[in-house]
Amino acid sequence: MLITLDWLREKGACADAVKRFEETFGQDAEYQDVLDALAKENNAAWAYWLIQEAGRTNAVLEVDGDLVVEASIFFSGFIKATGRIAAKYLMAGGGIKAGGGIKAGRDYGIYAGLRIRISLKSKYALIIAKALPKNIVLGEFKERT
Repeated sequence: MLITLDWLREKGACADAVKRFEETFGQDAEYQDVLDALAKENNAAWAYWLIQEAGRTNAVLEVDGDLVVEASIFFSGFIKATGRIAAKYLMAGGGIKAGGGIKAGRDYGIYAGLRIRISLKSKYALIIAKALPKNIVLGEFKERT
């Protein structure tokens, strides 16, 4: 999905966000590229807004092993890792699944299924791990069997 300046204005993005987008990307950019830039800045508020407005995608980020970053992870679809996932903020438009556990930084949150109908939450807004992660802000925990 392509995010454009016109689309941001149409959706009511704040003036600071529109200006920053134009300075960083010009007239348009791929949805995930924008989320990646926001993750590097730990800008969870803008990432949350963008995922709410643009919605989730069917994209799947599959990692063989651990997915550990110093900054944040914002993804438009579903995140799967065979190992553990750790980041300051962890946000997925679909769900999150990790074999070795899921962890957000101290005083940060885990968000799964940001734009899911409540009736579909138990199917798509899943956080699947061996143990209940701390700091779940949004999503349904399911123990990995």
